[in-house]
Amino acid sequence: MHPVSHAEEHQGTRRDFIYYATAGAGAVATGAAVWPLVNQMNPSADVKALASIRVDVSGVEPGTQLTVLWQGKPVFIRARTQSEIDAARAVDVATLPDQNAENENLGGEAPATDENRALTEDGVWLVQMGVCTHLGCVPLGESGDFGGWFCPCHGSHYDTAGRIRKGPAPRNLPVPVAEFVDATTIKLG
Repeated sequence: MHPVSHAEEHQGTRRDFIYYATAGAGAVATGAAVWPLVNQMNPSADVKALASIRVDVSGVEPGTQLTVLWQGKPVFIRARTQSEIDAARAVDVATLPDQNAENENLGGEAPATDENRALTEDGVWLVQMGVCTHLGCVPLGESGDFGGWFCPCHGSHYDTAGRIRKGPAPRNLPVPVAEFVDATTIKLG
């Protein structure tokens, strides 16, 4: 046995410690430098505040609609008349260009029946994004060949349930996450 080997063994352990300590300090410094860059990609406080809003619908009478701005996009909140509900429920889903409900409240692939698009079981309340699914224009209410919405930019016609019936739009108007939180307030988001 050589006395030098014991000293070399001790130096190796100390050297390893210095390497690990330096690598650890480098990792901490890198994390501290990268964190502000990652954190800036998080939504700002004003965006988080708009993640959900509450809308008072006490003044919306049957046959009228309220348009609100949510997350920078219009949302149509309509109190439908019985004739609008009947017209929407009489449509055979198999005849629709988009047979998916496009309803975020249901998730997945639900058929585009009026019951799957309306907010309430009685079908009176319909809440949908007010952006044409063709090129993002804002459709006009109570217009078009089907009495629902009409996008004059390129001629997309939606029925009284917001389903595309005619024109270049590929999908029904999307139904956002929405719920009644009390008798006169709808929460979006």
